Amino acid sequence: MSTALEGHHLDVDLYDDGTFPSFGWKQAPKGLATRRQLRAMGLRPGGHDPVAQVTCRNGQRVAYLYRVDLALPIRPMTLAKELALDKAMAARQTCPKCRRRYHQCLK
Repeated sequence: MSTALEGHHLDVDLYDDGTFPSFGWKQAPKGLATRRQLRAMGLRPGGHDPVAQVTCRNGQRVAYLYRVDLALPIRPMTLAKELALDKAMAARQTCPKCRRRYHQCLK
C-alpha cells in the first residue's frame, strides 16, 4: 500500500510551540515590515502569511510583520478600479435626503 506522501519528508520543529515570534516596539529585525511600511515602499504582501508580530501599548495593539524579500509590487490603479472606488465613495458622501455630495464621509 503506497501513500501520497511516500518519499516526502516532513519538517517538524520539536521546540516550536506554534506561536508567532513577537517583538516590542521598534525591535523587529531588518527584512520584516508591516503592511503600511510595505505600502510606503511600493510593495504588498503578495499572498504570503505574516511571519511575526510587533506589540505596542503594553500588548494592547498588534501589527503583523511580513517578509520584504517575498513582497510583490503594488498593482497599478486601473480605470475600472478607479470607477468602482468613486462609486463607493459617492455612496458614503451623498446625503440621502437632499442627494447632495459632500467632500467628507457622511456614513
